[in-house]
Amino acid sequence: MVSNLDHAFIITSVLFLKIELCICACAQAEYETNGECCPMCPSGSRVFRHCTEVISTTCIQCFGSTYTDEPNGLPSCISCTVCEVGQGLRVKTTCTQTSDTVCEPLEGFYCTDGYRGSCRYAVEHRKCSPGQYIKQKGTALKDTECAACADGTFSNGSLEMCKPHSKCGLIEIEKGTNSLDVECGKNPPVALIAGAVAGVLTTVLAVAGALFFVIRCSRCPYRADSAEKMGPSYKHT
Repeated sequence: MVSNLDHAFIITSVLFLKIELCICACAQAEYETNGECCPMCPSGSRVFRHCTEVISTTCIQCFGSTYTDEPNGLPSCISCTVCEVGQGLRVKTTCTQTSDTVCEPLEGFYCTDGYRGSCRYAVEHRKCSPGQYIKQKGTALKDTECAACADGTFSNGSLEMCKPHSKCGLIEIEKGTNSLDVECGKNPPVALIAGAVAGVLTTVLAVAGALFFVIRCSRCPYRADSAEKMGPSYKHT
């Protein structure tokens, strides 16, 4: 059982602990080092020399591919992020003294790992398979959506809408599928058909004319006595 004396000791210890924490805590714009509270360096710079009892913090600007984006007590600036092509990234906004590089997905990629407005990793948009069409094109934040073609239509996977199968008429060599069009046979050219018809008609007319001449002549027999009356020039030799 805890006595009144022990209870009082516990309360006193907690109060002293709180007072010590309050004394040791630095202000919002300060950082603690070696028991001292030093003023922070502004964004775009870092600590060059910590403060002492007589001098304030000495700061130095970030340079090269480094930055700090908020007041700090850092001994060195932060290295700028590199947008790796191998991770599907490219530079959207270049790094400055006060801000890190902002990366975005390459064309045809979408981000799968974002942080503070920048992309840290991206993957390529999916490719729709033959028999599917692109229902929704991919964006920098979302993958491509694919859907199956309906009966009587086809797509090789690169179309945003399935195409209807061709109408072959009389000659159909291979039926269409959802990934291939109907295979139609080659119809004879119109000019060739017209030429063939004209040739047949010409032949028929020539034969008909010859038959008509033969039939007509067969109905008119040759009379030798008539030829004799008309003179020697009409006689046959």
